[in-house]
Amino acid sequence: MPVFGFTLSFALSHRLAVALALALAAGAAVCVYRAARREPVWGALAALGLVCVAGALAAGTGQATSFFLPSLMLHAVMAVVSAVMLLLGWPPMGGVVGLITKEGTGWRRCRVRRRALTRGNLVVLAGNLKMLAIQIPLFLSGQTVALGAVDVLGPIVIALGALLGWRVYRRVLGGHRCGSHDRMTVEVHLEGPAGEHLVPAAAHRPVHRAPDAPTPAVE
Repeated sequence: MPVFGFTLSFALSHRLAVALALALAAGAAVCVYRAARREPVWGALAALGLVCVAGALAAGTGQATSFFLPSLMLHAVMAVVSAVMLLLGWPPMGGVVGLITKEGTGWRRCRVRRRALTRGNLVVLAGNLKMLAIQIPLFLSGQTVALGAVDVLGPIVIALGALLGWRVYRRVLGGHRCGSHDRMTVEVHLEGPAGEHLVPAAAHRPVHRAPDAPTPAVE
């Protein structure tokens, strides 16, 4: 909402002060709206803080495009960090999957899942780099309205990239099961007349015997 308000007001008035005032008002309105609905406001406050920093940069430089500099730098840092983590074998998508499945870094023990997560994350990174390839020339050429339009559509593009990356991950993974899905232990419980537990046996562990040892009788 702050970015949309800034872009729309600057496109209509071409006055930086009016655009900054409307952007700050929109950010504050979102915080008040969430507080009134008793929803978490930390995300809105963080966005409002980012808008304040962006507004200070724009007011200090006198350039409307400076309003989008924090967002541009954030996207650039995310792209660099994602590329470095991919090179190190720690795709950020793996961290997200680990949080969702509550397995932490268990996905790293499976080569197939690491490859699937890497390919899916490459799709997300490609979308981020495409956004930067569009935003940087607009920023350098001073096209404030076009840059604002791209920034408004940024969350949609990122969401679509994440969805496409997830589909690539699922397609590469196929029907493979690993990690926590492989570590299933089947136990046989023998119970007495009163229901007490007598003998647990892990079905997946082989029993090694000497070649000449007699086979024990099964009762």
